[in-house]
Amino acid sequence: MGQLEGRTAVVTGGTTGIGLATAVRLASEGAHVFITGRRKPELDAAVETIGANATGVQGDVSVLGDLDRLYEMVRGQGRRIDVLFANAGGGSFTTLEQVTEDHFDQTFNINVRGLLFTVQKALPLLNDGASVIVPGSTTATTGTEAFGVYAASKAAVRSFARTWANELKGRGIRVNAVTPGPIDTPGIAGLAPDEEQAAGLKGFLAGQVPLGRMGRPDEIANAILFLSTDQSSFITGANLYVDGGLNQI
Repeated sequence: MGQLEGRTAVVTGGTTGIGLATAVRLASEGAHVFITGRRKPELDAAVETIGANATGVQGDVSVLGDLDRLYEMVRGQGRRIDVLFANAGGGSFTTLEQVTEDHFDQTFNINVRGLLFTVQKALPLLNDGASVIVPGSTTATTGTEAFGVYAASKAAVRSFARTWANELKGRGIRVNAVTPGPIDTPGIAGLAPDEEQAAGLKGFLAGQVPLGRMGRPDEIANAILFLSTDQSSFITGANLYVDGGLNQI
């Protein structure tokens, strides 16, 4: 039997990168995984990749009605949630001088507002003793140039993990953050305007990591699995760095 046999997980932004790798990993351990994504073709492809233990729900976490539909789908299948990975998020490079209202609103609507309501609206369905995992970022503490709005949104996420761990302790619900270093995902490549500059960006990022390479999505998924199981039963309010030593050395 897998470590999550008979349990239910929700992974937002589960169609690519870390979200998809996590959904695959949780399903491989026996969980039935609900994933969300904004684009139906990618969502359908992800469900096929994950297999029979997956249900796809199209939606955008910054749209509260879409979150309601997600949890109605979980409830409609007679399930309650044991693991919630509020993964959906994103960002782009913009200097202080270039920040616009649209850039700020888009970043915070997904990374902060959407994440908050993803967790809040899940509360009635969360089993006592459930695990909630939120995505941090090394940029929250490094002061990376032209990434200030994204970094600030991730600092807010880290703060949420501490507060919610305290608020939900009475139900035995653990809330933790996972902070990846540079991970080789389509999202990283999407920060650059073309393939050549994307390759240059990846090379630069790999050079900053003490282990000398970018991480893989499955390496983050393994950390999330750990926080999803009883192996991490005495861990809450923490920030687990999976960054190849980037923020540690």
